[in-house]
Amino acid sequence: MGGGAGESDPPPPPASGEATKPFQVDRALQALGFEFTRVTATEVAGRLPVTETCCQPFDWLNGGVSALMAEVTASIGCYVASGYRRLAGVQLSINHVGPARLGDLVQATAKPVQLGRKIQVWEVQIWRIDPSTSECKDLISTARVTLLANLSTPQSMTIYEEGLKKFSSKL
Repeated sequence: MGGGAGESDPPPPPASGEATKPFQVDRALQALGFEFTRVTATEVAGRLPVTETCCQPFDWLNGGVSALMAEVTASIGCYVASGYRRLAGVQLSINHVGPARLGDLVQATAKPVQLGRKIQVWEVQIWRIDPSTSECKDLISTARVTLLANLSTPQSMTIYEEGLKKFSSKL
């Protein structure tokens, strides 16, 4: 599984004089408009407006986008829960049980099922948000993500670790 937190080295810091880009938890997911609302060792959550970029041709949320939300939120949770150690995805299993349509707002919430020293298992639920109450209304997808945790972490990852700690403290 690619793209999990800590799986590859981030780009080197900018040379002096270069503009610094704002920190991003996950570039691919945030490029789609995903906004993290909680990042802790016991829960990672965020919301995504369903835009044309996220939809398949029938204007429904693309299942691959749901899978990306599941893998990223679980990976970030694993990274934090393991003390900011590198990880690798082992398995992603996702069931799509309802649609989200163009214009909807969806919420992904990842919670640990098992926080082992070497293997972590996370459950992710993706819900359609009721616009009138901002509450979860309809289950869209449910996923289980298994991750290999506590791998050796390159020194260059301290940049990402520091950025994530600052980011999550502001949520």
